[in-house]
Amino acid sequence: MISLTKPGLLTSVQDLGRYGFQKYGVITSGVMDQLAHRTSNLLVGNEENEATIELTLLGPVIDFEEDKLISICGGNLSPSINGEPVRLWRPILVKEGSQLRFGQCISGCRAYLAIAGGIGVPNVMDSKSTYLRAGLGGFKGRALNVGDKLETKHINDVSARMIDELSKCSGDENFAETDWSVASDLFPSYEKIPSIRVMKGRQYHLFSKESQDTFFSQPFEITPQSDRMGYRLKGPSLSLEEASEMLSEAVNFGTIQVPSDGNPIVLLADRQTTGGYPKIGQIATVDLPLMAQLKPGDLVRFVEVSHEEAQHLYLEREMKIQQLKQGILLKLR
Repeated sequence: MISLTKPGLLTSVQDLGRYGFQKYGVITSGVMDQLAHRTSNLLVGNEENEATIELTLLGPVIDFEEDKLISICGGNLSPSINGEPVRLWRPILVKEGSQLRFGQCISGCRAYLAIAGGIGVPNVMDSKSTYLRAGLGGFKGRALNVGDKLETKHINDVSARMIDELSKCSGDENFAETDWSVASDLFPSYEKIPSIRVMKGRQYHLFSKESQDTFFSQPFEITPQSDRMGYRLKGPSLSLEEASEMLSEAVNFGTIQVPSDGNPIVLLADRQTTGGYPKIGQIATVDLPLMAQLKPGDLVRFVEVSHEEAQHLYLEREMKIQQLKQGILLKLR
């Protein structure tokens, strides 16, 4: 069991999302950065869709009431155990009585804490994700708070072997971490102005030539009016060639809509099921994790990519994840 001494800015239980219910108006929700979430689970021997704890900007303080195998992936929120810094993107054995803290946000804005066995919360509509606005799923349908205690489920053989290996080298220390980690080419760099690859949206042709050129040439800033539902951007105003009425259509994670004020909105994990604003672009799946790690004040640029290129990039990333799975198993032989 683990318990929260401090909750952090926004700490919630999430998995890969709640699928199959959008026709009833139930949003998908789920983690913002699927790559960091999936990787953190693999590093502790979990299935990729096991629930993790999503931390935002200011992480919580967590007490460990028993030994636990964990990993922390995604943004660097300066994690430490009993005052000793710990590294990201690797398995870590935390001893009973230890305390995990997070400090300054160095890069990115969201980190994912996976625990071997997964978080013991009930499935709601086939998912453990928290939909905060509706009070649905996760831990009591809300963000985690002071005093909350989370149970974890039984670990599998892979997790048990990792724990055995780390126990051998932990000695009297409060924690032990592997000397290996995920290769840096699997996860994106969060430390520079990103170029997000985007396919033209369904209504791209309705925008003026100037707006089309501007969208792919000028930077946009993430505004404070941004959350898990969507990032509101500030920058050059985008406009249609002429006013046009359109029906609401299905939207996806990474759909970029442009309302009448000309400032784009990037739809994210807690997006609505449909949208009625013209869609100028759709972020390539492979770059959604990078977009999810941006915070208010960050700048972003969009670059055009074809559907074929986006598909190739996605398949390339999935191959690397498969290689990671095999590499972890080889380490335990």
